[in-house]
Amino acid sequence: MLKLQQLVDYIFNSIPPIYLIIASTVVFVVMTTIVYTMRAKAANKPIQARKIILPPLFMSTGMFMFLFDEFQVPWTQVAEASLVGLIFSTFLIYTTRFEMKEDGIYLKKSKAFLVILLGLLVIRLLGKIVLSNTIDVGELGGMFFILAFSMILPWRIGMLMKYKRLENQYSK
Repeated sequence: MLKLQQLVDYIFNSIPPIYLIIASTVVFVVMTTIVYTMRAKAANKPIQARKIILPPLFMSTGMFMFLFDEFQVPWTQVAEASLVGLIFSTFLIYTTRFEMKEDGIYLKKSKAFLVILLGLLVIRLLGKIVLSNTIDVGELGGMFFILAFSMILPWRIGMLMKYKRLENQYSK
């Protein structure tokens, strides 16, 4: 663990913060593209409860980042990032819809999802530009992770509730 901490220290002390911001933004754009592509493909197949539950579980492993000093975030910023994530999740919960077809429950395609994803991309980029002057890059990364997780978890819980409601309605 000490060697990994030394590597993280080396990266954060030797690479200029602007390069870290650019790299993390590029990674976020790539991940956004992957998420949108997966969502578009998922709309062509019946959805299952496990496909709703698994993404937040997989994402939760990212919490290990907080073992490193560079990513640790003060509790006030944890609360702020969580609140912003919860606010964003309401848009996702509201725009996520399911429909019943002959062979199962499907996720309805939504243009709002792309608009929300692109809006989050812009907000994240602007937030990084503004906040990187006052908050350390690693800490900022931790805050954005908290924001994303606190957005995805309630959204997926809301999705699961809608899915189960529709499943129960058609199983009667």
